[in-house]
Amino acid sequence: MGEVYSIPRVVIAAPQGRSGKTTVTLGLVAALAARGLKVQPFKKGPDFIDPGWLGWVAGRPCRNLDAFFMDRERLRLSLAKGAAGADIAVIEGAMGLFDGVDLAGSGSTAEIAKALASPTLLVVNAVRMTRSIAAIVLGCQLFDPEVKISGVILNNVARPRHEKMLRAAVETFCGLPVVGVLPKNKAWAIPDRHLGLVPVWENESLRKAVAAARAGAEECIDLPAVLRIAQAAPPLTCAAVSPEPVLPEKGLVRVGVLQDRAFSFYYPENLEALENAGASLVFIDALKDPLPEVDALYIGGGFPEVFAAELEANAALREAVRAQIEAGLPVYAECGGLMYLARTLSYEGKKYAMVGALPFDVLMGTEPRGHGYMRLRVREGNPYFAAGKELRGHEFHHSMVVNLPETVRFGFTVERGCGIDGLVDGVIYKNTLAAYCHLHALAVPEWAPALVAKALAYRSKREEAPKAISGRQ
Repeated sequence: MGEVYSIPRVVIAAPQGRSGKTTVTLGLVAALAARGLKVQPFKKGPDFIDPGWLGWVAGRPCRNLDAFFMDRERLRLSLAKGAAGADIAVIEGAMGLFDGVDLAGSGSTAEIAKALASPTLLVVNAVRMTRSIAAIVLGCQLFDPEVKISGVILNNVARPRHEKMLRAAVETFCGLPVVGVLPKNKAWAIPDRHLGLVPVWENESLRKAVAAARAGAEECIDLPAVLRIAQAAPPLTCAAVSPEPVLPEKGLVRVGVLQDRAFSFYYPENLEALENAGASLVFIDALKDPLPEVDALYIGGGFPEVFAAELEANAALREAVRAQIEAGLPVYAECGGLMYLARTLSYEGKKYAMVGALPFDVLMGTEPRGHGYMRLRVREGNPYFAAGKELRGHEFHHSMVVNLPETVRFGFTVERGCGIDGLVDGVIYKNTLAAYCHLHALAVPEWAPALVAKALAYRSKREEAPKAISGRQ
């Protein structure tokens, strides 16, 4: 038995990547929100940048749905919880509809759509194509009949004659409605970088592309038809969504979070998990702020290389972080956070001083060093996880660690992925753990309580120190 949730929902997918899913999803979310609807965006897979754009447009934090991290029940619970109070959930897929981590398509957008019993809109890049579009769409329909493709959005349509042929082919041979036709328009393109889109937080001028995408969606997508498709989604049965726990120790410790243009890769569930474990979050701009009094630090990923000069210029914060790490401050750092804690960061021919708390340097390359899902095995001495446990996460980095001394301790053995050198990940120093792997709190629920527990122990020790000195006098 379980609770039944009526959640209008739709998955935005494509036969392949670079078909225009993100632009279509952004425009659709913006257009629906402009009509007064409460839109809850979701992103399939481990991504931080697309969700940043989608969350900003919707006015609600975008959440990730990932079948590598979550089983079917957890996926449904995440959808039900995240979409509470929303009029519609819009789920952006990733890569091609059936692309997963193996031949069976595990973790694919199709698996997400099936787990959520969600209708799917297929975005097809129609450049240099007419009747062949029917073969592509029909192939997607037949490849896995459990995936309910409910409509097609044509992207990069050249002219009215082109649209007429495409529309006729889809409707005649596939029996599907064409609910959107987007002409070629570079103004809709969102600027990108080596990890995908440029984060929405970096430059407000980038947001003009969203306004263009919204205008395009309002003009070129049949919004009432999309709503009808989403509202036709069947009721979703899953375990009841439990209320957030009320903890008597909530706010007992202060966890600093570096969140700014350099460090912006945080899952909302991770921040919520820290609060639910008893932490008050203190947000710090690493480009300009001093270090406030905190009991632990969480440093996520981002683009520290792009802002390396500004990070270097804030010497007061770097020195304070280094000193606090030496004093035993618990620190959990992921990818960009690992880079920040290094001695130096080299990027585009220049070398920048970083925190210097960890005994290595970082070189930024032009090609991915690690890209995709990870499976890690916890090693002895890991300050946050029990030895022998398997953790699942993901990585996407162009940088590499160099000049590592042989005495360095590592927190994880890599069973899938790259990490630091293909064999290990997670440099340990005192109460600091810095890894290339990004973890999701729903996949590793013990992470947040472990960090808060370390913070509480550190705070207690720090508060006891003056008493001990006073007693000796």
